[in-house]
Amino acid sequence: MRYMMMHKLDENLPGAFNPSPEFMARMESFMKEAGQSGILLAAEGLCKSSKADATRITVSGGKTTVTDGPFTETKELIAGFALVDVRSHEEAVEWGRRFSDVFAETIGEVEVDIRRVYEGPEHGQSA
Repeated sequence: MRYMMMHKLDENLPGAFNPSPEFMARMESFMKEAGQSGILLAAEGLCKSSKADATRITVSGGKTTVTDGPFTETKELIAGFALVDVRSHEEAVEWGRRFSDVFAETIGEVEVDIRRVYEGPEHGQSA
């Protein structure tokens, strides 16, 4: 089963988008372990919405709105992700806890969403 672990950070939180050497070392160690275990499919961090090309496209009521960053609400921006292939939801949660610990131990605050990747109907069940 594939799961995406998306971490959200507040762009105004010191160090959130300017990682310290300690954070980078811990994240590198975590990613190396996940890679060696065979579960890691992909992982990337995202640039701060005010420092790079960031655009939000919203469609509501048949109208499309394109808004360039930086975005006014910066507390829940997706800052990166890891895509993993694990045996169960419980295993995804365990890796997610370890993933969030890297942030908690260095930056202090993070929110990680763990979402199963849609892989089509499984034996007549809906996703």
